Amino acid sequence: MFRRSYKGKRVLVTGADGFVGSHLTEKLVNEGANVTVFVRSVSGTAGYRLKNIPHLEHKVKVIAGDIGSSDAVRFIKENDPEIIFHLAALAYVNFSFDHPVEVMQVNLGGTLNVLEATRKLDLERLVVTSSSEVYGTAQAHSIDENHPLNPTSPYAASKAAADRYAYSYWKTYGLPIAIIRPFNTYGPRHTYDVIPRFINLVLQGKPPTIYGSGEQSRDLMYVSDTVRAFLCMGTDKKAVGEVVNFGTGKTITIKDLAYKIIEIAGARLEPVYLKERLAEVDKLCCDYRKAKKLFGWEPQVSLEEGLRKNIKWERENI
Repeated sequence: MFRRSYKGKRVLVTGADGFVGSHLTEKLVNEGANVTVFVRSVSGTAGYRLKNIPHLEHKVKVIAGDIGSSDAVRFIKENDPEIIFHLAALAYVNFSFDHPVEVMQVNLGGTLNVLEATRKLDLERLVVTSSSEVYGTAQAHSIDENHPLNPTSPYAASKAAADRYAYSYWKTYGLPIAIIRPFNTYGPRHTYDVIPRFINLVLQGKPPTIYGSGEQSRDLMYVSDTVRAFLCMGTDKKAVGEVVNFGTGKTITIKDLAYKIIEIAGARLEPVYLKERLAEVDKLCCDYRKAKKLFGWEPQVSLEEGLRKNIKWERENI
């Protein structure tokens, strides 16, 4: 489907060793792109370790550095990509509670470095990764791109700021920028967030732990659907200057999710309830009509199918 668009293209992926970034990188390599990955260098050295994509070591070019450092501008410029997918971020919401400055420096500072590098390149597309967290709790049944931005955590605030900076660079400098707002994504290799946490506990025979009442609900999208969303944003001309939501349009409460994972795993457990988490969002549900209208994109993997795939992968890789 995407091979014609990406074959032979010089593509740079920041955050390529992260959860979504690793799946996107794999797909780009399989579609014939000439991929460079920008990954975090090992502390105090210029070395690196490809945690999620060691099997691609000899199929991609590697840039190791700090996306939040001004050196990143030079690294990106020297690489001279045609398409950039910017996913590098500190994305764990709970981490931002105790490290808000560090999260801002990476998530906003890193995005600014990528934007500045883009000003110096003859680039076809820069896809900047935002987040559904920028919206806060839904003020309607589902969230479209015109929903107010009400970030409730330092992580969400850093993503909202980066999102709006990217938009300003498109408006001010006419750069070919597209902003993607994926809703909660899950799948193999994810190590934090609710689904991998629940699966890990259940497969150890431990009860899943729920913050608060468990009535908070989420729109959960399998990673292959998210990767297709990125690929649409990376080449379709209709994406330039646009902010686009991607999700399933369906929600499940955290409590029901816990029982669903217990059922699929064949376990006999009951969830344990903990104190409500700071800055909790009550409901996130995606209105993806814009994505469907622009690209014909729709989610293909149901929650049941996605959870079964995820649990099977975890069992095989524990």
